[in-house]
Amino acid sequence: MTRILVVDDDPHLREVLSYALSRQGWAVTEAADGAQALAMVQKQAPDLLVLDVVMPELDGIETCRRIRTFSSVPIVFLSSRDEELDRILGLEMGGDDYLTKPFSPRELCSRIKAVLRRARPEVTPEPTKVLQVGNIKLDDTMHRVWVKEAEVTLTVTEFAILHALMRHPGRAYNREELTERAYGENHHISDRTLDSHIRRIRQKCREAGVDPIETVHGLGYRLGEAV
Repeated sequence: MTRILVVDDDPHLREVLSYALSRQGWAVTEAADGAQALAMVQKQAPDLLVLDVVMPELDGIETCRRIRTFSSVPIVFLSSRDEELDRILGLEMGGDDYLTKPFSPRELCSRIKAVLRRARPEVTPEPTKVLQVGNIKLDDTMHRVWVKEAEVTLTVTEFAILHALMRHPGRAYNREELTERAYGENHHISDRTLDSHIRRIRQKCREAGVDPIETVHGLGYRLGEAV
């Protein structure tokens, strides 16, 4: 059973969300603050976090940053602030999606399902699930990536973007195409949101000795030849 941890300092909202998510057949636990969430992620290893941004003491952004030091669990941010800068910051800290309050529980469930699909791709009849382009190897079944033999931890959204680029090395993708492959159809995000994911992929790969993604000015991105 899929295990979801809801983290919000508002007990009423936690109750509403827990009820809505449990109706989807998911096992839901709750945390009232970031510190409690950190302990529960380490102990329980949930399949996904619903994480409020605005919380006292340890806010959602810092909680996400600390979680990313030891876990790649998918994270969907909730926030009462609709500032694009907040959204970009949340995604650059390692979030997979960002939902602004007020929202409907149905919309949250839809976003969670989309993130879980990316985290657990359906079995397809393709002959292999391992892609290798130059110094980068991606195992779609294990959801793991290696750069020059060093394993690199990507969020599910970053993984989906890199997977799309590696399937057709050298092909230039526009932002709309990459968004569709990373988020699914009918999911509207800003170009800056996608760019923030690309920056994080590049940063992680550079730390392992390779800068695999090239910017195609006026269009989007492609996996470069020098990987």
